[in-house]
Order: sequence, then C-alpha cells, then structure tokens
Amino acid sequence: MKKFVNDPETIVQDSLAGFVMAHRDLVVLGEDGKFVRRARGTAGKVALVSGGGSGHEPLHIGFVGHGMLDAACPGQVFTSPTPDQMVAAARAVDTGAGVLFIVKNYEGDVMNFEMAAEMVGERVMMLLVDDDVAVESSTYSTGRRGVAGTLIVEKVVGAAAEEGQDLATLKALGERVNGQTRSIGVALTSCTVPAAGRPTFELRDDEMEMGVGIHGEPGRRRVKLAAANAIVEEMVSALIGDFGRRAHGEAVLFVNGFGGTPALELYVLYNAAYRLLDKHGITAVRSLVGTYVTSLEMAGASITLSLLDDELCRLWDAPVHTAALHWGR
Repeated sequence: MKKFVNDPETIVQDSLAGFVMAHRDLVVLGEDGKFVRRARGTAGKVALVSGGGSGHEPLHIGFVGHGMLDAACPGQVFTSPTPDQMVAAARAVDTGAGVLFIVKNYEGDVMNFEMAAEMVGERVMMLLVDDDVAVESSTYSTGRRGVAGTLIVEKVVGAAAEEGQDLATLKALGERVNGQTRSIGVALTSCTVPAAGRPTFELRDDEMEMGVGIHGEPGRRRVKLAAANAIVEEMVSALIGDFGRRAHGEAVLFVNGFGGTPALELYVLYNAAYRLLDKHGITAVRSLVGTYVTSLEMAGASITLSLLDDELCRLWDAPVHTAALHWGR
C-alpha cells in the first residue's frame, strides 16, 4: 500500500486539520474535532447537517458553506459518524429555525442519525437519500444506497434554506429532489482502506464492476471491460429504465469521478451520456463533471440524472460558495 499517511489511525484527524486550515475563510473545526461547520452562520435559517464515513471527499465536508450545508460530521474511513458528533453539530448550528439531517441510506448512518434526532429534540427532521439504481440492498444498506445524488439534494435544499423556507418545506423539497434523481456507478479498480492495507476487492485487468457502491460493494454484475460508449449506454439505460415514463424533459447531468479517474476520461463519459439522453428526449440543461463523491482512490465513475422543473432549476442555479462547489458569487 502506497499512500500519504502518517498513521492509519489518525488519517481522518490529520486530513480534517489540513482541510480547515486550507479553507479557514469558509469553515472551522467544531467541538473536539467532531464536525466541520461554517465559519459564519446565518441567523434564522434552518440548519442543514449531513455526514458519513470519510474516504468520500469532498463529500460532505467540502459542501459546507453558503448555499449548502451548515455542518458535516465525518466518521472514520467508510464508517458512520457517531450520534454524539451529530448532536454536537446540530446544537452548534441551530439558530432557532430547526435542523434538517440529510442522510445517505446506509444502515449505520440512518441508525446513528435517528438516535441523534431523538437526542436533539422536536426541531429536527431527517431526509433520506437513496438514488442508486444498481441494487435494492447491500452489505451497508437496506434498500437503495445513497450515492452521488446526495450532492444534488444538498445543493437544491441548501439554496431553499438560504431563502428562508421552513423545516417541513425543506424536507418535502428534498424528498421531491430525491425522487427525481437516479445514479449508477462503475468501477475499473478497487480502493484500499488505509487501516486494511489491501484492496477491498479484486478485478482482473479486463474486468469492471457495473453498479459498484461507493464503499466498494458489489454491483449488478462483473463484466468484461468495454469501450466507454458501451459502458455509458448500459448506465444510461439503467437510469432511464428506472424513471420509466417520467424519463423526458430537462435535467442535471452529473458525471462524477470516484477518486482515480482523470478529467479527460470523465468528459468522454459525459459526451456519450449527453448524446444518449438527447436521443431519449432528455436535455441536460445543467451539467456537473468532476470528482465530488469518491471512494478513496478507486478508478471509476458514476452518472447521476436529476429531472428538473422551473423551481428546481432556479434553486440549482442559486449562488453557492463551499470548498468544493462554488458559483454565482
């Protein structure tokens, strides 16, 4: 294993220290290093708190800032944060309008956020993200996994929170966005968790994992490596098939790298996906291409499609200023 590491046991703390130092104009480290929060909060707005295992950066800490999250709780690598982290974060950023927990659908995350919500009290609601169409359940989740579509949800709901929408309205909006968002991923290599020191799974040089999860969980099937156009055709077909009759109109097309895929290749995937969607009557009027929801150093990518209406498009376009995502300011 070759990684820039001092000690696998302290890699998360060391990384967080570097992150808040590099982006000290935007974020600060919370109590006892339990969470990252905005350097400057906004009084009177609903606070958005998310989190999950480390190793998926810039998700979630990179999305703390104006127009997205108020705080994020990082767990150890691929391990849910603990309820006390979530409680501390919620109490630190709640300015009186309540807190919305945005939670990827993994058993550990869901259980711990539910416990935290009970501990914080009645001004907390929980929004579940489950956009992965690859499998209905896995080692980590019951039901569909929450993956790159989480970024879409956090961006849209974050914009609405900045406008002053209330807690119940934000939760309903997030559920609507989640319902209109689908993702699927493919892996060309595994990743290596620092504490384990060996690849999570093995792929031959001529194999890929179609429908892989962001923790390296198995997907739909292991198949022979194919040309990019053929890979994208299977991925887009899965997304469109899952939407069914709703698969038309305008959308956000988000091509995401898993950590080890260069931008050169991500744009190859985007080109193929855009053209295929257009043939199916879906126009990608908004685009995002880059490395945002990762699986450490895994070579691979995901495609996320989020159907838009006028309100959702306006909220997507609204200003955002975080370490990993920023426009309009």
